[in-house]
Amino acid sequence: MGYSSLAQCIADLERHGHLLRIKTEVDPYLEMSAIHLRVHEAGGPAILFENVKGCRYPAVSNLYGTIDRSRFMFRDTLDALQLLVELKGDPMAAFADMGRLLSLPFHGINALPWRKSLGALGAFERIRISDLPQVHHWPMDGGPFVTLPQVLSSDPDRPGILHTNLGMYRIQFGGNEYEQDAEVGLHYQLHRGIGVHQTRANERGEPFKVSIFVGGPPSHAFAAVMPLPEGLPEVSFAGVLGNRRFRYAEKDGYIYSLDADFIITGEVLPGSNKPEGPFGDHLGYYSLKHDFPVMRVKDVLARKGAIWPFTVVGRPPQEDTSFGHLIHEITGPIVPKTIPGLREVHAVDAAGVHPLLLAIGSERYTPYAKARQPQEVLTIANAVLGFNQMSLAKFLFIVSGNDAPGLHAHDIPAFLRHLLERMDLNRDLHFHTNTTIDTLDYSGEGLNAGSKVVMAAVGDPIRSLGTSIPSDFPLPDGFSSPCIALPGILTVNGPRHSGQAQAETDFQRLSEALQRLSATERDRWPWLIVCDDSAFAAASLNNLLWVTFTRCNPSHDLHGTPGTVRHKHWGTAAPLIFDARIKSHHAPQLEMPEEVMRKVDALATAGGPLHGIS
Repeated sequence: MGYSSLAQCIADLERHGHLLRIKTEVDPYLEMSAIHLRVHEAGGPAILFENVKGCRYPAVSNLYGTIDRSRFMFRDTLDALQLLVELKGDPMAAFADMGRLLSLPFHGINALPWRKSLGALGAFERIRISDLPQVHHWPMDGGPFVTLPQVLSSDPDRPGILHTNLGMYRIQFGGNEYEQDAEVGLHYQLHRGIGVHQTRANERGEPFKVSIFVGGPPSHAFAAVMPLPEGLPEVSFAGVLGNRRFRYAEKDGYIYSLDADFIITGEVLPGSNKPEGPFGDHLGYYSLKHDFPVMRVKDVLARKGAIWPFTVVGRPPQEDTSFGHLIHEITGPIVPKTIPGLREVHAVDAAGVHPLLLAIGSERYTPYAKARQPQEVLTIANAVLGFNQMSLAKFLFIVSGNDAPGLHAHDIPAFLRHLLERMDLNRDLHFHTNTTIDTLDYSGEGLNAGSKVVMAAVGDPIRSLGTSIPSDFPLPDGFSSPCIALPGILTVNGPRHSGQAQAETDFQRLSEALQRLSATERDRWPWLIVCDDSAFAAASLNNLLWVTFTRCNPSHDLHGTPGTVRHKHWGTAAPLIFDARIKSHHAPQLEMPEEVMRKVDALATAGGPLHGIS
């Protein structure tokens, strides 16, 4: 379906039963966020807030809240889009289906942005930042944020719309040291195209001009989060996905999206950083206050009848999970063609996406050898950790698809069982220390600073995994309440974290206690997860993944039973111990105040707008 505007999309969703209207006045401070969280958790519809306190513009959220609704919005164009991505990733493979290939010209015209005259800006009125919905998502947020922005920057060395970058980088409207209505904060992380553009502008000694679009056809927001093959601009992707060419105008070196609901333009001067954050982020914790670029605002425009879209991020799964599912559907087939030998890779949403990757590769190096061990899969692992945003991963688990042709990386329990049955803990752990991790991940030693570990498994099973806890399972003082999370994986309560030195002492005591078990019994439990609430971590797969992989820095938080170093390679007997406790340097966990949740509960009573949404 080709939508010309956000309003047209909302009307289509309502006709098909995908929209909830809330006419009651709602507060953009926490209440709108809490309502969104409740409706999303229930798998509910998109939400149109018609009466936003202190603002004349309505707002909409949860547009992409389910994968089915996301597919529905793009129901007429997904096939053509997949073909376009395949053509960029592997041109010859696309010719295998000539019927699909011949359909591309009818959609390909939409990949060409359409420049229009400045007169088209007459559909907009000039407003101020403070006129916009000031959505404050979590209690400790540093101010109101834009969570579905489309931030467009141009390459100073290659002008033109087809050399722009359109990304989704959160925007802080106020709070901290920002001058109200005159400045906004830009937050962008490692491996982002906008950072390359700013560097080039700085080198040329030029102000860095940026345009921020909010709203417009839903294809525009999705294009802003899409990791595209090199040379395929997001504005072209937006046109094909939306079945409508990206319409724009240019003025004073700025690009204006003519289909957007709101437009903010401005410039970033070299060295003009200010503290941004905190912000309740998609790992389920706050990203803290750090210096990021500040943009001096030039224009703020609103379309007549504009609607403000937003989302709420927090502990996954959230609305952005649907983005991830759809991205995988579109790009999944071309990733193995980009990295030779790679069959499948899965960035695990429940673990926060970047912390954990599961991969299946080929193992073809020595088919004549009787004893099999990871070889080609380690080459593939190095390529994965050097590929785009996958380089931010902390944990990469990779297995050979030759050993189990029916195994899939998205079947997480089966994948972990396969890995744990085969992994040699003395041989198959490979660390990368003092390296980069996700900006939003505070498990490491500082901003962007942490470590990685590759765990590989090839060959036949070497152990049977434990499914019942021995009655005499030995735990030293301070450790208690072992629970079975999955076959071969135990969770255990540990003492409260009080620094790395104390942690080393505590885990030495735990290692010595575990060695009282027979080697056979210990080998049945290749992983032991020490955490603050073992029952919570073992209660569900999502809990286990979130607790373990968002709270661990591999180099510091993996311990042995005992650990040994041979020729600079670290290994251990079973179990490998994960320190998944909350550390003193970790960012706070996201929690919504009880008084806000009581207000939302009241809206769910009989006659309220949320009645019937559990």
